[in-house]
Amino acid sequence: MDNILYAPWRTEYISGEKCEGCVFCHISENGERDEEHHVLYRDEDCFVVMNLYPYTPGHFMIIPHHHTDALEALDANTWLRMSALAQRGVRLLKESFGAHGVNIGMNLGRTAGAGIAEHIHLHLVPRWERDTNFITSIAQTRVYSTDFEIIYRRLKEKSYYFDPVKE
Repeated sequence: MDNILYAPWRTEYISGEKCEGCVFCHISENGERDEEHHVLYRDEDCFVVMNLYPYTPGHFMIIPHHHTDALEALDANTWLRMSALAQRGVRLLKESFGAHGVNIGMNLGRTAGAGIAEHIHLHLVPRWERDTNFITSIAQTRVYSTDFEIIYRRLKEKSYYFDPVKE
């Protein structure tokens, strides 16, 4: 007997609109669609966007507008901006989202595990005590415990954390 785990919310992934080229450049170039793309914050160097296929609720990414697959080729000021946004993002996840910890990481290149290898991005993944369970450990399946749109709206309300002017 086959075990079946239904995930109807992923229908959009299969049948939804596909953009041509780099998905991150598409989001970068279409600021008027930030709500649709689940962008939490943007400035002249970077944008912060929810991961549509998160490891845990609240998982988002910091992405430079500049298209590159090489961290070593990224402008130093852009890297510093990404780092500053990561600090603010960790504070947001801990203070306003109740995370007990946060994983931060980059997979540089397909060999390193990058799903979108052509455009670097920094992941922030909130973590909680005992946030893994048997299905994650045994079946390599994640259970997303809450509605994605609710999480997006909750974090979007706190996006002032990213704005250095509003500190």
